[in-house]
Amino acid sequence: MEKEELKRRCIEAIDKRKEDIIRLGEKVYRNPELGYKEFETTKCMEEAFASLGLKTVSPIAYTGCKASAGGKEKPVVAVMGELDSVVCPEHEDCAVNGNMHACGHNVQLANLYGCAAGLVESGVIKELPGLVEFIAIPAEECVDFDYRDKLIEEGKIEFYGGKQEYLLRGGMDNIDMILQCHMMEVDGGRKCCTVNTDTDGFISKNVKFIGRASHAGAAPHAGINAVNMAQLALNNINALRETFREEDMVRVSAIITSGGELVNVVPSTVTMQVMVRAATVEAMTEASEKVGRALKAGALAIGGKVEIRDQIGYLPLSTDHALSALYRENMIAYGGADEDSFVELYKTAGSTDLGDMSQLVPCMHVWSSGITGGLHSKDFKIRDFEKAYILPAKMLALTVIDLLYEDAGKAKEIIEAYKPKFTKETYVKYMKEHSAVELFDGSAI
Repeated sequence: MEKEELKRRCIEAIDKRKEDIIRLGEKVYRNPELGYKEFETTKCMEEAFASLGLKTVSPIAYTGCKASAGGKEKPVVAVMGELDSVVCPEHEDCAVNGNMHACGHNVQLANLYGCAAGLVESGVIKELPGLVEFIAIPAEECVDFDYRDKLIEEGKIEFYGGKQEYLLRGGMDNIDMILQCHMMEVDGGRKCCTVNTDTDGFISKNVKFIGRASHAGAAPHAGINAVNMAQLALNNINALRETFREEDMVRVSAIITSGGELVNVVPSTVTMQVMVRAATVEAMTEASEKVGRALKAGALAIGGKVEIRDQIGYLPLSTDHALSALYRENMIAYGGADEDSFVELYKTAGSTDLGDMSQLVPCMHVWSSGITGGLHSKDFKIRDFEKAYILPAKMLALTVIDLLYEDAGKAKEIIEAYKPKFTKETYVKYMKEHSAVELFDGSAI
């Protein structure tokens, strides 16, 4: 069958499911759940896949589920939608606990379902080689650290991010590429789509300065002031900023989470959280090492100790331009766009766990329109249901057709050209080596 006919049938099938797609997105919108707590949202997606006659596997990474369609095992194209919300208590639609889908993940899930509906109910999937996995993945937003640390301590998860956890559990073992679409007000509403995205990765540091308490008036000399250690460490970090290269987009953020109990007692402990971001794995690792030295120097100067608990957050995202070019072409041919409708590349110091996946397989991450307001803000709104819920579902499905048509020639071409930075084994090794606890004793030097 001609490719254009397959695409026509797919679009028609999605249009027939339009009300169901929007209803699913709005249902998830009204029931936001944070990462690794998306139990009800997972059930919602299981039911949605079942309505298409697809069998689901659940849970896949503590929460989450997936469904597969297609005849052959290779190549495997994954289409992902994220399950979790953020916290935005200022938003008028937030839940009682402050949870809110102010990043549009509910739209992603509707797009995922719509893409599956188009390929499966049209019968198009039977005309294509390869396999398509529709994955409702947990915990993209790196938040709620205390809860996730507890899950890690209990052995229920090992990584903060849902895609990372899915990879560790073998979910990525057979996947050759990933397609994903996010929501954003593109260029103030003047453009319809952002084609390619590059993001920073980050390492988080939970820091504890350990000194010695003493009477602040009568015997300050007998104490070891943990607040002074923290202040020096912050000054040291600020002194480092001129050593970071512009192109590496290094960002270091730090907050003191606790420090001192009584003003007349030399504070014995101070805790901090630090986030080190950069645009490449090498720059992220180098900046993290510099910040580690700055923290130790603060402890060394005062003669105290510092415990540094490093945890890799996410790796930088570098999208595959050949993959996203297919989405772009379909937007022009079938989505009402023209050559001037796109932001071609968006670079941000923000982070996503799709970055980790992009270090192992080709990944597409486009931003579609249909919303207004800033992400994670009280102004976030879905303004155009057709552009947000329906159009990306169509474009994702049409991109799958392009990849798998004619013996999956385009998919094979992209796989052949892609050069991974990690294998699964070297990735897990890197993650574990850079997720460790170090105790530095400045009093011993």
